[in-house]
Amino acid sequence: MEHQPIAEPTLFVLDLVGTFVFALDGALVALRVARLDIVGAITLAMVTAIGGGVIRDVLIGAVPPATFSDWRYLTVATAGGLIAFLLGNRLERLSSPITVLDAAGLSLFAVIGASKALDFGLGAGQAVLLGAITGVGGGTLRDVLVRRVPAVLQSGLYAIPAIIGAALTVVAIRAEVFGLVAAVAAAAVCFVIRMVGVRYGLNAPGPPRRAQ
Repeated sequence: MEHQPIAEPTLFVLDLVGTFVFALDGALVALRVARLDIVGAITLAMVTAIGGGVIRDVLIGAVPPATFSDWRYLTVATAGGLIAFLLGNRLERLSSPITVLDAAGLSLFAVIGASKALDFGLGAGQAVLLGAITGVGGGTLRDVLVRRVPAVLQSGLYAIPAIIGAALTVVAIRAEVFGLVAAVAAAAVCFVIRMVGVRYGLNAPGPPRRAQ
């Protein structure tokens, strides 16, 4: 069954939106957690915004990665980092902006990553995996650079929402109902699950306790 993707301009816009919100997220982490200067903030913004996409493109053989073949990705990532740096004090007043932006970027990139993997002829399972990697990759690199345990390793409802969002994308594509509405719906499901996990402190099941 041939994959009928979303109209390319729409898919591209969703990708840039994900890049922008992840850049904001990365810069805010740089300012709040690591107390970096403007160079450090923009650098961390760019790593967070493009990291997952670069990992995905390298794994599927899209060389050079889209980030380096289209100037708009780096421009949007830089702009997001600069905006967050300049408006950092105002954004501090918002309710958990880092968590919300991270969940939004995670959701959009999980959908985009799964769709692109299918475009390159990968199977459903591989597409779900690459969708999740695209979603969590940038945030993982961000956390490593500021020397904290990556969210994907300490929050059970971080990778799981990305997997669910990517899986819904694959199902919609296989059912030939994939479009803007389906993409936004899959991203919304991922976002809601992630935020519910944050709100109620939910995690995946841990190891069984030892008998006393």
